[in-house]
Amino acid sequence: MRTLVLAAVIALALPAADAAPAPQDTMQPPYLTAAINDPGRQADRADDARRKIAQVMAFAEVKPGDKVLELIPGSGYFTRVFSGVVGAKGHVYALWPNEYAAEAQSDVVNLRKLARQPHYANVSVLTQPAASLDAPESVDLVFTSQNYHDYPDRFMGKVDPVMLDRQVFKVLKPGGVFVVIDHVAPAGSGMRDTDTLHRIDPAIVRKQAESVGFVFDGQSDALRNPADPHDIKVFDKSIRGHTDQFMYRFRKPKG
Repeated sequence: MRTLVLAAVIALALPAADAAPAPQDTMQPPYLTAAINDPGRQADRADDARRKIAQVMAFAEVKPGDKVLELIPGSGYFTRVFSGVVGAKGHVYALWPNEYAAEAQSDVVNLRKLARQPHYANVSVLTQPAASLDAPESVDLVFTSQNYHDYPDRFMGKVDPVMLDRQVFKVLKPGGVFVVIDHVAPAGSGMRDTDTLHRIDPAIVRKQAESVGFVFDGQSDALRNPADPHDIKVFDKSIRGHTDQFMYRFRKPKG
């Protein structure tokens, strides 16, 4: 009898062979889960798995009450989540460089409409010259996805990325973070492919950011894709939406 009881206890303690693993979002803070599941994001949900929204937000370390400066927000995909996470005590500044805004007028118009909705009262849309980045107040996070490589290009006025990094450093609070996501270019290529393939070598991004005082604070492989050959345009139908992307976090020292 004792043997049978012991066997039963062991069986209850062990997971069933075909038991499904616990979903990852059980480890997410409630405010992130709520922001991702916000009904206002219904149209975005189809892209969440591909764009790894939960991993990106966790890596960015955004939290309620934070002030966020989002550079070149596109369709507002990340803006809507940032808004939900930071809540009423936080704020999201969605920044369009004038030069980029001229190329994406419909996105700018739509984001302004979004910011006028009561649900997104904590979102402000800013426009300013690409070479003169600034913010209304110091922020906890500066975030840019797939657009760092645009700054040195002709249509943006060939902004020196080191100057951009220096301006980002200035608007961040001590201890704040700068998150850069972009399409990977071949190792050693530097900024050669920014205006042609719309890619950038991760090594040059790290070198530029560290040169102005940022401390490299981590990277994520959530958006990496080893099948990307790195030598084709990111808009090529064979790879669009699935490019190999690096995700770097840089921190402004507190002291």
